[in-house]
Amino acid sequence: MLLPITQFDAELNQLADLLCEQFPEQFSTNFYQSHPNTAAILQSIAMSDFVAEVFKKQPHFLATCWQVLPQLQDCENYQVRLNHLLEQVENDEQLNQVLRQFRNREMAKLSICQTLNLGTVEEIFIHLSQLAESLIIGARDWLYKQACVEMGTPMDAEGNIQQLYILGMGKLGGFELNFSSDIDLIFTYPNNGETVGARRSIDNQKFFTRLGQRLINALDQFTPDGFVYRTDMRLRPFGDSGALALSFTAMETYYQEQGRDWERYAMIKGRILGADPTDPNVKHLRQLLRPFIYRRYIDFSVIQSLRDMKGKIEREVRRRGLVDNIKLGAGGIREIEFIVQVFQLIRGGREACLQQHELLKLLPEIERLQLLSPEQRQNLQNAYLFLRRVENVLQAINDKQTQLLPTSDLDRQRIVAAMSEYTQWYADQVAETVRYNMANWDDFYAILQMHHQKVRSIFDALIGDDNEKATTDQDNEWADFLENDFNHDDLVAVLNENGITDDSDEIDHILTQFRTSLAHRSIGTRGREVLGQLMPNLLTQVFAHQEYRILLPRMLNIIEKIVSRTTYLELLHENAHALKQLIELCVQSQMIAEQVARHPILLDELLDSQTLFNPPPFTQYTDELHQYLLRLPDDDEEQYINTLRQFKQTILLRVAAADIMNVLPVMKVSDHLTYLAEAIIGAVVNLAWQQVTARFGVPEHLSPNEKGFLVIGYGKLGGIELGYKSDLDLVCLYKHSDSWTVGGKKQIDSRQFYLRLVQKIISIFSMNTNAGVLYEVDMRLRPSGDAGLLCCSLNAFEEYQQKEAWTWEKQALVRSRAVYGSTELRQHYEQLRQRVLSTPRDIENLKTDVREMRQKMYEHLANHNDDKFNIKTDPGGITDIEFIAQYLVLANAPANPKLAYWSDNVRIFDIMAENNVISLNIAERLKDCYTSLRNRIHHLNLLGQPSIVPAEEFIEVRSFISKIWAEYLK
Repeated sequence: MLLPITQFDAELNQLADLLCEQFPEQFSTNFYQSHPNTAAILQSIAMSDFVAEVFKKQPHFLATCWQVLPQLQDCENYQVRLNHLLEQVENDEQLNQVLRQFRNREMAKLSICQTLNLGTVEEIFIHLSQLAESLIIGARDWLYKQACVEMGTPMDAEGNIQQLYILGMGKLGGFELNFSSDIDLIFTYPNNGETVGARRSIDNQKFFTRLGQRLINALDQFTPDGFVYRTDMRLRPFGDSGALALSFTAMETYYQEQGRDWERYAMIKGRILGADPTDPNVKHLRQLLRPFIYRRYIDFSVIQSLRDMKGKIEREVRRRGLVDNIKLGAGGIREIEFIVQVFQLIRGGREACLQQHELLKLLPEIERLQLLSPEQRQNLQNAYLFLRRVENVLQAINDKQTQLLPTSDLDRQRIVAAMSEYTQWYADQVAETVRYNMANWDDFYAILQMHHQKVRSIFDALIGDDNEKATTDQDNEWADFLENDFNHDDLVAVLNENGITDDSDEIDHILTQFRTSLAHRSIGTRGREVLGQLMPNLLTQVFAHQEYRILLPRMLNIIEKIVSRTTYLELLHENAHALKQLIELCVQSQMIAEQVARHPILLDELLDSQTLFNPPPFTQYTDELHQYLLRLPDDDEEQYINTLRQFKQTILLRVAAADIMNVLPVMKVSDHLTYLAEAIIGAVVNLAWQQVTARFGVPEHLSPNEKGFLVIGYGKLGGIELGYKSDLDLVCLYKHSDSWTVGGKKQIDSRQFYLRLVQKIISIFSMNTNAGVLYEVDMRLRPSGDAGLLCCSLNAFEEYQQKEAWTWEKQALVRSRAVYGSTELRQHYEQLRQRVLSTPRDIENLKTDVREMRQKMYEHLANHNDDKFNIKTDPGGITDIEFIAQYLVLANAPANPKLAYWSDNVRIFDIMAENNVISLNIAERLKDCYTSLRNRIHHLNLLGQPSIVPAEEFIEVRSFISKIWAEYLK
């Protein structure tokens, strides 16, 4: 014996003293010194700390083992023995105690049998699997009875009692459980229905969900007696986000419509626990699952899927630093399982002998089918038994799930001792001619590597890919991000690799929320495949960016919106340039990110950079929109409006992209946005006119093709200075005549006609859909504001402006111009506007009115934080510049009417300089200040941020504007 078991003498003495104390009539002092079983007990506790702990907690069990050493035949009839104990259980607390103590005793027995070589590796893991199955089914049955008393008995529509069926997955399903395995389970039941026999019925799914939750708690909860099994339910349909228990029909539908390759691989091991062969539901469940697992044809497509899964495991090993992992490493247990299961998946549909769960029973069948040579089969079998023995010894040490070779000298000695005796024993059992000399850890490690190399050689020959993808794809640390078993620790490890430590919790939360959201979405098989290929590349690029904190949520939001639309996922996956372009635009603009998420059709624009960064000349927007609309049916208002939105968003994306890439200066950006709005206003008026005239006809005073209707743009629209998020300030006017409409279903007077027309225009602009409204429209600048009519005649408008309008309304008029209407009406309005603005006025009163209005705006709109500067409303900002321009027009146009021609601030300053109202230097500086402030606002809009900056910005600009304000308006 290589293990220095004398170091466990003290522990042996403690156990013996415990027996003498507990059972003095059976055990006398120093009994163990001459007891025939002492050496075996000492060897058992030397090999397993877990066994020693069980002995200490259960002295009766220790006494039994010392008197009669457990044999493998004592590890039988688990279900019968456990059920006998469960019959005495009256509550959940007792249930937990019985399950855990029974489990620990039986596990300790199997550890002793393993230590003393009283059973083969196969016999040990079969017994471990039978033990787990008995505990699961025993707990289920006890809890089922209690649940029926509380909630009623679940029945289907035909009055048949419903039971919970449990699929044991993985090693449990294959009768290959380890000493400290997790158990993977799936819960299902035959049919929907309701419970009967309780005060209140509930549906079957709710009943079985609650039962499943209680069963998991009974197995998984840690108590003073430990736990029964760590229970993993993530292999169920839809994983963590799916229902805990599904009906047979729901299970079948899921696997037919959404089942993925890895789920086929997992379901190969799926076995109905506690199955009664006479139960028709057992047969039915097997029949509905079989077509998903086993294809009728020879299915070679699974080879690549298994290669991908193996690549995933290799990345996991690297990511977690799993050196010397006997399960996941090259040539490890998982590769042996892959080799066997690839034959099951490829040929299982035609070869019924491959439709079973146990690997060691499958190897001879695969050899018989000449899919493996006798030598390959023997090498795989030897390696599998050797590795599983090592795994079981490792896990039996302290009831800990591990496949990593130990680093401590004691545990290494335990491994060497166990494997030295085992290899000699195994050689005798199989008449093996090669006997391994295993005197120390180096000898053991050399033999282990020999097995690994043989397995890897077979794996590469059968499954290895001669044309593997580039290592950059294989080694991408995000490759497994969407996998079910990619957990918090994996995510933290990847973030650390990317140097993200300070805000890892926030990033972790964002990514976890994203994964959770995807789990609730209906994504087809192809969509999941493309998404799995797209996300690693996308995340790599995002985290390579300096602004990943703002970029990540924007990109994930877009993916969430297009995840069920595989075409768009493929567009980004197959067009690296488009993905890179999208990332660059989104990091610069929250607005673009939001618009793309809301309107995924905009992704098409990313394919052609030449088009994307070169919006059409703004003078062509009306013609281009007209071409857009020609394809639509005449009577489909909703499609018409959606097309207007699509056109708007497409142009906005192009303009913003050109803006971000500095292709367009700020003045040109506003030109594009303004004339885009004008084109859409024209289309909206035409649609409204068509609908209103279809009902009421047209005013009889109008000539053919004449509307007699004018739309005036105020504010930024009037000043040709629209921003990305500007609303439209509109006033609607018409050419007055006392007339009635003709040609419609109903006759109304012309005033009522134009009122209905404006109401329809507002309705079209304001129609809310998933894409939002076309534009926000503000009509409050019309005569008398909200109290006035929605539209009035040109004559009434001029009369109001001359006799009733306040100074601030004259200021607003400065920034107005006609944006829709015939040439004749536009000229009429320009003359009207010029007459009103050129009307003589008292300069001192004008200054007072302008100052007072500005003060009101300061009080209601300005920023009151001294550390910040609101570019629009604070002193020295945009509003001051606009008020200066308006004052200059109102003060000087009476003497020179041509000063009232322009509506935009830049050209107002130009014309003022040309006519010596202000100096050329002041005009240029005012324009520079104005364009620099507007440019900053544009870019803040793109970033989705308010027009507020640190107070340190624009100090010189603010100082100059304040100086000009004082010069002209004090």
